[in-house]
Amino acid sequence: MTDPDREAALSEIRAAVAQLCARYGEAYWRKLDSEQGYPTEFVAEMTEAGFLGALIPEEYGGTGLGLLEACAILEEISRRGAHAGACHAQLYVMGVILRHGSAAQKAEWLPKIASGEIRLQSFGVTEPTTGTDTTALKTTARREGESWIVNGQKVWISRVQHSDLMVLLARTRPFDAKRKTEGLSAFLVDLREARGRGLEVRPIDAMINHHACELFFDDLAIPAENLIGEEGGGWPVILTGMNAERILIAAECVGDGRYFLDRASAYAKERVVFGRPIGANQGVAFPLARAHADVEAAALMVERAANLYEAGRPCGAEANMAKLLAAEASWKAGDAAMQTFGGFAFSKEYHVERKFRETRLYQIAPISTNLILSFLAEKVLGLPRSF
Repeated sequence: MTDPDREAALSEIRAAVAQLCARYGEAYWRKLDSEQGYPTEFVAEMTEAGFLGALIPEEYGGTGLGLLEACAILEEISRRGAHAGACHAQLYVMGVILRHGSAAQKAEWLPKIASGEIRLQSFGVTEPTTGTDTTALKTTARREGESWIVNGQKVWISRVQHSDLMVLLARTRPFDAKRKTEGLSAFLVDLREARGRGLEVRPIDAMINHHACELFFDDLAIPAENLIGEEGGGWPVILTGMNAERILIAAECVGDGRYFLDRASAYAKERVVFGRPIGANQGVAFPLARAHADVEAAALMVERAANLYEAGRPCGAEANMAKLLAAEASWKAGDAAMQTFGGFAFSKEYHVERKFRETRLYQIAPISTNLILSFLAEKVLGLPRSF
């Protein structure tokens, strides 16, 4: 459990984030959703307040906080009806630079990210033909002099159009079925230089406003010094980002769950049918109560996973379980809220339908529920591999 002093600090962070979010009401997010717009003003204010530089050490201009604090930030954004997906990547991609970046890379990029001069909002991993079978990715990078030349394709890469930097995973050695995780390398791509010079970006028209894109690489040249970590050692580099991503996304889901419960509980007290509040009916109250229990249990797993991550201990199982439990809890809470609001749930005026669409994504991304179950069955329970 978190010590009392840190818990008090986390409460202060949540209150500060809630205060900032209050300046961007749900009508702001509904408008952006309808226009497929990006919350430039919100992201700028979050950066200026130091929230998006939370994990950057003070020596580089950040606030030097831990993953628990980052979780609290994203959870509160979601709880206040905002869309945390617009800015969450900057927090989880930080782990890649902080843990594996060279001294020169940290000195060059971290102060600019902390100040908001540049954005690091994209994580280039998923491909159209491999999906979550990451080690089978086909994007390649070959060394030519002082550059790496990238060719291939990525899909569902979010916020590329609103980011200056991207962490990219590519294969630098031929695929070996016996050593699948070897031969992958991670790179820091300056998108300002890459667009139109070997990188083509195509937006995807999707169900939610997540700013997802397809990327096409055609002899894109990346400076040799932009390699993160060792050549061929990109798998552990990218896992650092993936574990942080899963924990932070789980925190968002907890925030979504609490949003749904806040809204549905208030409505169930106010809405009177047959002469009494609908919340007096167990058919309304019990699903909300069950959803509350599930969300709070998921929150505890998020806290455990974050503590392990901060301590530098293995946390793959806990990160995956946090994401699994929180995504399912938020979806169930959303479903209970939809039932509580009844027909009004489908009205955009009430905002619940937008959040319902947004939270559904996390059953699939950044890793699907079934792949998490396969991981737990094999790596934790010791069962035979299923694929």
